[in-house]
Amino acid sequence: MNVINNPILRGFNPDPSIIRVGDDYYIATSTFEWFPGVQIHHSRDLVNWRVLAHPLARASQLDMIGNPDSGGVWAPCLSYDNGTFYLIFTDVKSHMGPFKDTHNYMVTATDILGPWSEPIYLNSSGFDPSLFHDEDGTKWVTNLTWDHRKGKNPFGGIVIQQYSEEQKALTGPIHTLFGGTSLGLTEGPHIYRHGDYYYMITAEGGTRYGHAATVARSRTLLGTYEADPAGPLVTAADRPELELQKAGHASLVETQDGQHYIVHLCARPLSTLGSCTLGRETAIQPVEWTKEGWLRLSHGGHSPQVQVKGPGLPEHRFEAEPEIEHFDGETISIHLHTLREPLGEQWATWKERPGHMRLKGRESLYSTHRQSMIARRQQSFTVDAETVVEFEPDTYQQLAGLIYYYNTKNYYYLWISRDEKLGKCLGLMSSDRGVYDEPLGQPVTIDGAERCYLKAEIRHEALQFYYSLNGAAWQPIGPVLDASKISDENAELVKDGFALDQGFTGAFIGICVQDLSGQAKYADFDYFKYSEG
Repeated sequence: MNVINNPILRGFNPDPSIIRVGDDYYIATSTFEWFPGVQIHHSRDLVNWRVLAHPLARASQLDMIGNPDSGGVWAPCLSYDNGTFYLIFTDVKSHMGPFKDTHNYMVTATDILGPWSEPIYLNSSGFDPSLFHDEDGTKWVTNLTWDHRKGKNPFGGIVIQQYSEEQKALTGPIHTLFGGTSLGLTEGPHIYRHGDYYYMITAEGGTRYGHAATVARSRTLLGTYEADPAGPLVTAADRPELELQKAGHASLVETQDGQHYIVHLCARPLSTLGSCTLGRETAIQPVEWTKEGWLRLSHGGHSPQVQVKGPGLPEHRFEAEPEIEHFDGETISIHLHTLREPLGEQWATWKERPGHMRLKGRESLYSTHRQSMIARRQQSFTVDAETVVEFEPDTYQQLAGLIYYYNTKNYYYLWISRDEKLGKCLGLMSSDRGVYDEPLGQPVTIDGAERCYLKAEIRHEALQFYYSLNGAAWQPIGPVLDASKISDENAELVKDGFALDQGFTGAFIGICVQDLSGQAKYADFDYFKYSEG
């Protein structure tokens, strides 16, 4: 028997949308402000997965300059019909306060690897759009509609409108399908046809510890949808001891032999109901149809399990990913991402000095516009990350180094810069909910050193930085830092019952350069190593 170990997509891979095309399974997940947009993962056995593609790879498809933290790409929906892949997604321009500026788009491709089309605008009435292909050939877009009015439920219900491929636009009347259950915060709709019913799976309860996935059904597509009287399909809201928390936002797939599985969002806290530095991840659970026509977890109840029975498909492993990016190929690792814009030759190049990533300093870590950063997801609680930098700053306004990053308000940064007295030196900076600090106190001089090796060791909630001038004699620098600050939970800020800030991503670790003088001083990085314990 094949056993699947959850989560199947580790570290910041939320809002999964799964499809099967022939013998291939694909899952699309949210990327928020990180570029390129949308991660598409591939499997042939539902056990082994790899990152395959990023369909939103051009600025013309996704312009996120100035997008807020945890804005950008929310809840993509991947589907396939008659030789064409469809991907629809939200580009979120604002999400705090009574209003949400959420623009929904569609891109298409005849090959999962692309090229993907330029985006087709759909609407801006809410977020979490989903495309349903009905048996009669019509196509329909559902999304949550957002209600900003005082005294109203802001999660204003799931609406649907027909999509015209000829007009490349939504057309006809807008119908409200489902207002949700008492769990509230109804979002993330996906519609499926099974037997005599149309089924809608929605996310409810909010994407934190009260999260759930709910099933509702109707005999007609545009009819009134009735929620499953047995309650949520999956949730961990009543089981704080479970390893997989925040379970919800589910998507359904059928295997070649008629078995059914859902993939769903989950998270693994460092402690009971504590911080989730790995962000929201993706798990899978087998499901079955009851004789009454409802969808239920195969193992009974509604709690997610860590180990589940696989479908019995032939094992299909992928090659192990290299731990070191040497910056000497035609492209860089598919796991490396940039903030809000594509990697561009004007600020990031490995052609000016082959075998090195040359990053030219731009704006500060607080900027939501032009940051020179390349980073990857943290996907394990035990991680080592390492690089070596050649950098000759002229002023304290020029910095380069190794960063442990959540968003513009939450990070730890081991930097190289210049001090008037110490010359070239190493220091630490941190930001905790926007409060700046320098945990090291006094910088450490490395004046005269041409190269400096930098390393971070993450052990669950403990982060320790190190440096070396020869790549061997590693010296700890600064105190042991609280890695749990780099989490959704710490990004969230609530005062007097009102949300002032929120976060939906996860911890990243990478390399970056800033030049606050505007001279675009560069640093050369020989490699970037990421390894899991």
